[in-house]
Amino acid sequence: MSTSVDVVDFEIGGTRYALDIVMAREIVEMVPLTPVPRAPEFIAGIINLRGEITNIINLNSLLQIPDQKAMAEKKIIVLVPEAAGGSNLGIIVDDVRSVLQVAEEDVEGMDESLCQEAYIKGIIREGAGEGGNTGSTGLIIWIDMAKMLQNLAGAGA
Repeated sequence: MSTSVDVVDFEIGGTRYALDIVMAREIVEMVPLTPVPRAPEFIAGIINLRGEITNIINLNSLLQIPDQKAMAEKKIIVLVPEAAGGSNLGIIVDDVRSVLQVAEEDVEGMDESLCQEAYIKGIIREGAGEGGNTGSTGLIIWIDMAKMLQNLAGAGA
């Protein structure tokens, strides 16, 4: 019997990405951000989310992906505080597609040296047994969000 994992499927720059669903607390519509002076470029700003100050990271900037969508049309995936070392943190994405249940055999490993630099857990092959992808490559890049956040904390972000 194969094991499976649930992931949040989202888009940035026309490419599909995923993160472990246990890291996501909620998905909210884009709201006006308050800029943080002298913050690193990938820190988009802060928001007041139901009385909690939440830091917002722009994944486009962090992953060095060109921004193609107007900020007002984007979404924020708010992470569970445990994912960000107890901090309230959200990530800006172009769109959230769905929650997927991914079977272990549908995940392709990556070369270890590439994974270290790119924060990739693996590549998910979507619809391997379904057939008929509509205009999609059927590949989803599974981001190792925990490693990315650890590296940011280590870099003093």
